Amino acid sequence: MAPHPKPGAKRDRDRLRLEMTDAGCDLAQIAMEMRVRFRMRPREAWRHAHGLTLQAAADRLNDLGGARPRLAVAADASLVGKWEKWPTASGRRPSLGVLALLAELYGCGVDDLLDFADRQELPPADLQLLRRRAPAPAQPADGPEPPAAKAPEPCGIELVSIASEESAAWARWAETTNVGDIALEQLLADTRAVADDYLSGEPTAVFRETRALRNRVFALLEGHQRPRQSADLYLLAGYLCGLLAWMSSDLGDMRRAETQGRTAWLCAEIADHNGLRAWTLSTRSKIALWDGRTKDAITLARRGAAYHPSGTAGVLLACQEADAWARLGATHQAQAALTHAAEAQAAQHGEDDIAGLFSCSDFRRVNYATGVHLLSGHAATALEEATSALATPPPHAYGTAAQLHITLACAHVALGDLDGAALALRPVLALAPEQRLAPVAERLREFARAIARSPAAGGRAASSLQEMVESWYLESAPRRLALSPGSLAD
Repeated sequence: MAPHPKPGAKRDRDRLRLEMTDAGCDLAQIAMEMRVRFRMRPREAWRHAHGLTLQAAADRLNDLGGARPRLAVAADASLVGKWEKWPTASGRRPSLGVLALLAELYGCGVDDLLDFADRQELPPADLQLLRRRAPAPAQPADGPEPPAAKAPEPCGIELVSIASEESAAWARWAETTNVGDIALEQLLADTRAVADDYLSGEPTAVFRETRALRNRVFALLEGHQRPRQSADLYLLAGYLCGLLAWMSSDLGDMRRAETQGRTAWLCAEIADHNGLRAWTLSTRSKIALWDGRTKDAITLARRGAAYHPSGTAGVLLACQEADAWARLGATHQAQAALTHAAEAQAAQHGEDDIAGLFSCSDFRRVNYATGVHLLSGHAATALEEATSALATPPPHAYGTAAQLHITLACAHVALGDLDGAALALRPVLALAPEQRLAPVAERLREFARAIARSPAAGGRAASSLQEMVESWYLESAPRRLALSPGSLAD
């Protein structure tokens, strides 16, 4: 079913209700005019015909239900609004008891609160009950009345006049919008804020903020706006789903991260925006890598780079490809991808749309590069570049900094310096449990495996480091989240 637009302004609704009342129209006529003129759902039209706000309607419903224990409800403005929007995706189906209370409140029949779309979505049992309740049409004693004569079709100048008014009415609807340019600017600013906050904030708190912001954008898309504004909203929805995909994978839930990634891709296709396509593919490449689908990660990174995005997306995509090749042991391809990353950085044009999590600073690029050097057997190079990067002035994203510290620690292990490794790991081991994200946890496990393969394996220092890593992992964010199902939806 097509989404319904936001109704006219309160000023317009009040004027219409007053004018129709003065003209002797009843509530049923006012409700019908509200539906036609402002394209309202039936239940919303009846509420506005009475001049009630959502909260006022909820309060009166609660009072009515309180006097009838079997029909008692606990409604608020939000729930009444959802009953009105149903059967759209953001609505909630009202029960027959709720419909009966609404009908009593508005002084109409239950049938008056339902249109054909509602009836299509009602369960068969509810439809049967409605049919039984509907009174049979009264028949005169001498048999049914003959059908009323059909009104003649308009013709001549009357037909031209009616067609003109129909077009004018449609034009009035077409020029209305439920979001303005200032609101779109604010939504973009809010999206940039959560993308930036994630680099230093508490992940689940930022996840909740991002989810709430995405839901606001989804709700707006269910209304009516101009095509350009719809494209902007789809773009924002795509970036927000992309951010939720990245965050979900950081919290260890790859399956749900993929779901968010697919929705982000759908939004990118609808908005026809190559920048969003590139960042979405970057996100999905990251998810594939940590999900063990290394070749898929390479394919996705290459697809993203093919869109030649502005900003730093091309740098990150090349870095992701290099990381995946290195994990497959393909040193030549990994080094070639690092060269592409440097070239993309040198040729960078334009700014990142969102920045924050969806940007690739030089610090982030070096994190990938040192990891590739380490996997390619160049521990000394990894040590030198990681040390230099960590010496640059902050602020740095704590997750990226943690991974660089782990690379530094692994390089020390490869070079036989366990004391240096322990020193390098101190900032990582000191991370708050909620900031111990899945990629950092997996990198630490790689560190533990590196120690197990080193000549120092079995020694007191090596065992102590491995125990600290295991203890750290037990308090990691993915493990905490797994032990608290549903916490992100609170």
